[in-house]
Amino acid sequence: MHIGSKIQGSTHNLKNGFKKVTHDATTSPFMEGLERLGYVVRGLVYGVIGLLALQVVVGGGGKLTDTQGAVGALSKTPLGNILLYVILAGLLGYGLWGLVRAVVDPQRKGKDTKGIAQRVGFAVSGISYLALALATFNLIRGTSVAQNSAQTDQIQQTAGSILSKPWGVWVVGFVALIIIGIGLLQIYQGVRRDFEQQFKSYALNSNQQKWISRLGRFGAAARGLVFTLIGVFLFLAAYHKDPSLAKGIDGVLASILHQPFGPWLLGIVALGLIAFGIYSALSGFWLRLKR
Repeated sequence: MHIGSKIQGSTHNLKNGFKKVTHDATTSPFMEGLERLGYVVRGLVYGVIGLLALQVVVGGGGKLTDTQGAVGALSKTPLGNILLYVILAGLLGYGLWGLVRAVVDPQRKGKDTKGIAQRVGFAVSGISYLALALATFNLIRGTSVAQNSAQTDQIQQTAGSILSKPWGVWVVGFVALIIIGIGLLQIYQGVRRDFEQQFKSYALNSNQQKWISRLGRFGAAARGLVFTLIGVFLFLAAYHKDPSLAKGIDGVLASILHQPFGPWLLGIVALGLIAFGIYSALSGFWLRLKR
């Protein structure tokens, strides 16, 4: 028993030591700065997606694009070459922060059903932003060209490869349900009154906090709708064993446009994505990291 107690005590000390090391690492000034930049870059990307979609609605040019297309559009600006490096750093920061939130749980989401769902969402988000960082890196190196519908093409190719396996329908369907769940959770977070604040109380007055919260709620609901529809189309692709039914952000926006009252619906979603972009970017300046 004495030896068992010693082993148990050593295990407990190692666990506490690991928690302290990971906590100190994730809340270090360098990591916090990288996380803040990540929120700004995420906001910039979604803001561009929303702005380009809004231009399509009002007839001012624009295009229906995804995150890679947004990065490509930013690369064509006068400061595009410099901006790409900033975007790359931000995407890496936000991607790593997503994995940290999923594994280490610095925001104490917990291990109940809701907490696990949120942490799975963080992991999926982290992986997707690291993939976008890789695409951005290839764009900087000149080994790839920014494509307008890259996300839809990638999803269809991946879904097609998986669906060709005997167990592929179940895997694609399961992933689709996860994405739908993430999207619905974002919609729920957007419509609830106690929308999670990410701003220092001293940085904004009560009126500013109210409007920032409204921006965040509207933006979260709009992005959640887009994610939910991505999941729905992916589920249909699994159900019909037809990968061409799968869609990325650009494909979802195009589908909304072609519905009855499509321009109005797309306009609302576009404004929501712009609102989400503003909220995310401001989060980078006034983000309150939970410790």
